[in-house]
Amino acid sequence: MVGCSLKGDCTMQVVRIFVHLLAASMFSYSVFYDWYFVVVPREVSPVSGGYGGKFKYLTFWDAVIQSLFFILCLFNDFFGSNENDPKTKPLLRRIKDYVQVTIEFPVAMFVGITFWALYAVDRELVFPKVIDQFFPSWLNHVMHTHIMGFAALEMVIACRRYPSRSKGLTGLLGFMLIYLTWVFVIFNKSGQWVYPVLAVLNWGQKGLFFAVLLLLVTGLYLLGEKLNNYVWGKHLKLDQSPRKSSIKKVK
Repeated sequence: MVGCSLKGDCTMQVVRIFVHLLAASMFSYSVFYDWYFVVVPREVSPVSGGYGGKFKYLTFWDAVIQSLFFILCLFNDFFGSNENDPKTKPLLRRIKDYVQVTIEFPVAMFVGITFWALYAVDRELVFPKVIDQFFPSWLNHVMHTHIMGFAALEMVIACRRYPSRSKGLTGLLGFMLIYLTWVFVIFNKSGQWVYPVLAVLNWGQKGLFFAVLLLLVTGLYLLGEKLNNYVWGKHLKLDQSPRKSSIKKVK
């Protein structure tokens, strides 16, 4: 195993592999099950099926992302590096770290928080009760609850250095804008909004709604940054940043 020089390192590496294998298996199976076995008749939910298929939902996008991310984590466990802050990071580690901080963590939290918040207000706005008979409860929790737990757990069991906020937020907001564009494409092609809540809002309210969502996901990115600094700050070589090094040279 990579990065297993001490007994404690080996124990932590085994924990990482177990968590990554469990998450990769669970999310991959959830994608498989949703794709092949969850079929909601159009007469029950007009937005189901039709243009965009499963990929009309951010929940499904995120489940695919989680599956691929934790598979990437497994590859990194064996062929990359889990050192806290290596001077030279393997390509697998660089991709893993960037994907996690810009998409995996904030989008997982965003999907879970927005789903359960709307569900608490009026579940018909996001997950009508009539769908329960076609979409099993366990799958609902994997895609809307477990994603948050495993995203948070990964922040604790593996270290990463956040990129500059401009690079990190550019990646995140770029991803979110691509999805919002896709939502409008689906409406233009089918005449149906992906989420029932959009059908009850006028255009001004939709604009405000989307703005609030973008602010929320930005806040979740910053939350991830704060959490990472809290858990791993003392392990990161902050005193070797270019700015501090240049200050020492001047002195």
